[in-house]
Amino acid sequence: MDAIFSLEQIRQAAKLAWKEGKQKRVWAFHAAMGSGKTTFIHALCEELGVKDAIGSPTFAIVNEYRSPVAGTIYHMDWYRLKDEEEAIQAGIEDQLYSNALCLVEWPDKAAGLLPDDTLHIVLEVLNEGTRRIYSLQESPETLH
Repeated sequence: MDAIFSLEQIRQAAKLAWKEGKQKRVWAFHAAMGSGKTTFIHALCEELGVKDAIGSPTFAIVNEYRSPVAGTIYHMDWYRLKDEEEAIQAGIEDQLYSNALCLVEWPDKAAGLLPDDTLHIVLEVLNEGTRRIYSLQESPETLH
């Protein structure tokens, strides 16, 4: 997957991402603060028919949604986690290996917990209204 989109095109980008990545159960979103990770995940969940209120799980760490297309979805924001141990204490592993769709923001906070077949997605800001999204086979951190 490699797409450039504006906010008006975000649902089409989410639809493309789902078409190309739906066989993967864990999606790790790599992007800078304010680049639109939560906004993209919101569009993806809408594309998957989620009717629940979709918001950032920054303080809760995990939000759970129901989708008629994807089943249970765990939207995780690991920004506030100190390390992998804290993630384990929070029960993150149970969700990662539950076979539910897991959408993870700030995956580098506990990267060692991610399954080997995680879909790594990079979201880049091209300018104020335009983003590029693409997928990698490995975490961007392992490519350096």
